[in-house]
Amino acid sequence: MIMTKVELAKLRTVIPEMRRVRRIHFIGIGGAGMGGIAEVLANEGYQVTGSDLARNAVTERLESLGAHIFVGHSAEHVNEASVVVVSTAIKQDNPELLAARELRIPVVRRAEMLAELMRFRHGIAIAGTHGKTTTTSLVASIYAEADRDPTFVIGGLLNSAGTNARLGSSRYLIAEADESDASFLHLQPMVSIVTNIEADHMDTYGGDFSKLKATFIDFLHNLPFYGLAVVCVDDPVIRGMLPEIARPTITYGLSDDADVQVLDFVQTSNRSRFRVRRKDAGELEVTLNLPGIHNALNAAAAIAVATEDGIGDDAIIRALAKFEGVGRRFQQYGEFETGRGKAMLVDDYGHHPSEVKVTINAARAGWPEKRLVMVFQPHRYTRTRDLYEDFADVLSKVDVLVMLEVYAAGEEPIPGADGRALCRSIRSRGSLEPIFVATPDDVPAVLAGLVGEGDLVLTQGAGNVGALARRLGEMKLSIESMKSGA
Repeated sequence: MIMTKVELAKLRTVIPEMRRVRRIHFIGIGGAGMGGIAEVLANEGYQVTGSDLARNAVTERLESLGAHIFVGHSAEHVNEASVVVVSTAIKQDNPELLAARELRIPVVRRAEMLAELMRFRHGIAIAGTHGKTTTTSLVASIYAEADRDPTFVIGGLLNSAGTNARLGSSRYLIAEADESDASFLHLQPMVSIVTNIEADHMDTYGGDFSKLKATFIDFLHNLPFYGLAVVCVDDPVIRGMLPEIARPTITYGLSDDADVQVLDFVQTSNRSRFRVRRKDAGELEVTLNLPGIHNALNAAAAIAVATEDGIGDDAIIRALAKFEGVGRRFQQYGEFETGRGKAMLVDDYGHHPSEVKVTINAARAGWPEKRLVMVFQPHRYTRTRDLYEDFADVLSKVDVLVMLEVYAAGEEPIPGADGRALCRSIRSRGSLEPIFVATPDDVPAVLAGLVGEGDLVLTQGAGNVGALARRLGEMKLSIESMKSGA
């Protein structure tokens, strides 16, 4: 549905006070989260500008919508901005941030701007350590299939829409909620999903897991007393928190006491089939166009929200069956003739040991006959340090491991928490001989000597290993192309 300028103007009156805002400048606009909010605002008719260190697919899409993108950061970029939006990745000495403060231009965090978009809409926020992006995408897809025409802001590319954000014409706003910097506390949705809670981003919480749990409870208590919390009862942390959640709650999971229960899960290649028993509604026979029981649980969360909102079963079933996936979430590039037999290429964003584990499990369940060749790039030295033994354990479960150096994401190296150290620890377990490769550019030549008939090559991580996957896809895993680097 394409909205007219008149319809867009009506949407802008959702927050009348923001009519004083003319130009919105984003520092670090090329990130998925920042770019998604910028896209919604651009489509609402605001003048959007932004800066980043390099152009990418996000900035190119924004430019096509009329946004002005600067490459590099300079104080003059914020001149005449009504407000400046920043993410936690932006350092305090950024020249644009310093200039905005000098000029007394309001500076808001990404989540604060998202909260303003949500303020007078029916907000559905999805939080949790793992599964946020996929669950948000599933909810958005169901609402779109039911002709609810939602606005959505997702941390990954929704393949069916070709974007990670879209301005809809209805009152619904479906958004991923980020706990990494506790900024999700700015949001005040009507419905919140929490998929799971594990130790991650612990620097934000002073290394105190009880503080992390308390922050999730505070997030749920941002719901009005008539709102709805949808939580996964299989997660032991969430189960333990249930008595503290003072809001209407629906649970989902594999557990017998779940209000929305997944039963009889079967995976065949990239598709899953299962039943969903709902406490206050009939059963559903679901075909999900995604692998892995973790994705069945993500679908159960989406089903719980949609059912509670009165969306019909037919729309739910159709949306899940034709779901086209999310960029870098078990993204299949295809099966290619390498010159030494056929091999399959899959890319996944997961960068926490639990995420790596479920990705491995999905690959094993869908393609049990294939040899699993993983190219893994650790993400952040602090995460590698804090979850070191868990990483070593889960990475020992593949057949062949190519290990890249840690993607720093702005952090300084930590001795003993790098790729080489992980290789040594995995090697000491005796089941695997990992191959360390210093840079992604060197990986194709290494794979040329490894890949053959029946292999599943899985690139894994949140850094620039995703760009490596695209390059390998362009090479079609051809041994000759990988050898030459062409």
